[in-house]
Amino acid sequence: MTRSTGVAAPRETHDSPTAGDTVRGTALECRGLVKAFGGISVLRGVSLTLEPGTVTALAGENGAGKSTLMKIVSGQVRPDAGDVFVAGEALRHADARIARELGVGIVPQELAPILDMTVYENLFAGRELKRRSGLLDRRRMAARAREMLEVFGVDIDPQAPMRRLTVALRQIVEITKTTSWGARVVLLDEPTSAISGHEVERLYGVVDKLRERGVAMLYTTHKMEEIRAIADRVVVLRDGALVEDRPCVDITDDEIVHAMIGRELDDLFPELSTAGDEVALRVSDLHVTGYPEPVSFQVRAGEIVGLAGLVGAGRTELLEAVFGSRASTAGEITVSGTAVRRHNAASSIGAGMALVPEDRKGAGLVLGMSVLDNATLPRLPDFSLAGWLRGRARTEAVDRAMTSVHLRSKGLGQQVGTLSGGNQQKVVLARWLTGHVKVLLLDEPTRGVDVGARSEIYRIVTDLAASGMAVVMASSDMAEILGLAHRVHVIRDGAIAGSLDRAELSSADAQSRIFRLAAGLDGTSTTLPHTQDDAS
Repeated sequence: MTRSTGVAAPRETHDSPTAGDTVRGTALECRGLVKAFGGISVLRGVSLTLEPGTVTALAGENGAGKSTLMKIVSGQVRPDAGDVFVAGEALRHADARIARELGVGIVPQELAPILDMTVYENLFAGRELKRRSGLLDRRRMAARAREMLEVFGVDIDPQAPMRRLTVALRQIVEITKTTSWGARVVLLDEPTSAISGHEVERLYGVVDKLRERGVAMLYTTHKMEEIRAIADRVVVLRDGALVEDRPCVDITDDEIVHAMIGRELDDLFPELSTAGDEVALRVSDLHVTGYPEPVSFQVRAGEIVGLAGLVGAGRTELLEAVFGSRASTAGEITVSGTAVRRHNAASSIGAGMALVPEDRKGAGLVLGMSVLDNATLPRLPDFSLAGWLRGRARTEAVDRAMTSVHLRSKGLGQQVGTLSGGNQQKVVLARWLTGHVKVLLLDEPTRGVDVGARSEIYRIVTDLAASGMAVVMASSDMAEILGLAHRVHVIRDGAIAGSLDRAELSSADAQSRIFRLAAGLDGTSTTLPHTQDDAS
């Protein structure tokens, strides 16, 4: 299969920032940063510079040291050795307030707005405008907030409660707040991890506005298309060391991935085994609630079937309806010939079906519980005798499963919430290895996971298929669809708009064909549903 090495056209950079926005010269300089936790080296002599009006992508696997670097630069963590300079002035103490005064702002991946307060109240929290009487000047704050937001070309009602805003709009409010006190350096930690589609483009627009104002940005991401779309330069951390630092126009996708994980991009996808003849999953005329057209397909034992489509196409809804966690009004589902009751997840699990949801934190895991408890939650009866847990049998089964997926943890007692995104996903996958699963449904299995962890998850999925498990995988990652699936069904408006087999997926025009089917550019049409949840 041919993959693009992705050399992008150069982005326009701004060497002459607007007067007053920042100083000329280097906006941020890190010299020889070293940090260890508990004797484990996290950063090993990292040095880098950020220039005004540029975006530097910070790439690397989970655990490479990206978060620690950002925490040091933003004053949250003190380095064991090395220095940080902001516009030539040293950041002497691990103090976020001092870093902010020097001009460093951070927009974390996990936002923490005050949801019951309005947009303008969030923007002015801790620095409220007051009248001479000492009372809050709410009218002036709301008007000023509108002006601040308009700078970024977004129409957000400053008097709207924060909880009414999408995640993307909350991010823009946070960026506005961060830059409103004159930040010359903005750290963006995986800002698109929880947004998609047009919201990503809107965020890119905000980043471009910051670039025009001369703000230097360090933008953490593991998405290759994001690096190409927004960054002027890419720096790569691996095992705590800076191993690559080049302009984006001078480096290919393959070189970035190789720097991140130490191997080539083509090695990400294991060789697919041959599927068997037995039909493991048969879906016949399934009417998913909210969609007018029935869906029929089948998956053989050992086969990986991909579900492609645009945002809102209905992939998630279809998987959930097959599993039984979403309502369906008609149709038949069988697992190895055994009928499964519709809208009954317990019946599906009993028949040997499992679902790994898109939102692993919200629906797949209990973050405050241990690896051991999370791994056995769906199958506690299998590890119980007369109402009592068989502790040794449970521990041994989970230990074998976690070993098989190469889980990186401190042990089965570690809280899942403290694991990296890739290792959390491994726990969700491995929990089904403790029992006899015939059909595995995967919804965006590598969302929010770095390239190295993706490679391991791909190996797990192909190994499961090689063992005879039938896999249905919904993914918005085109490389994933092309590299992992034996067959692909393209979903549009909740229905199958077309399909491609393995030979067709290996052709040069496969991606174009999938997009045309997904966008309805193939000359066919489907009836739009009256109600549709855009979660997929």
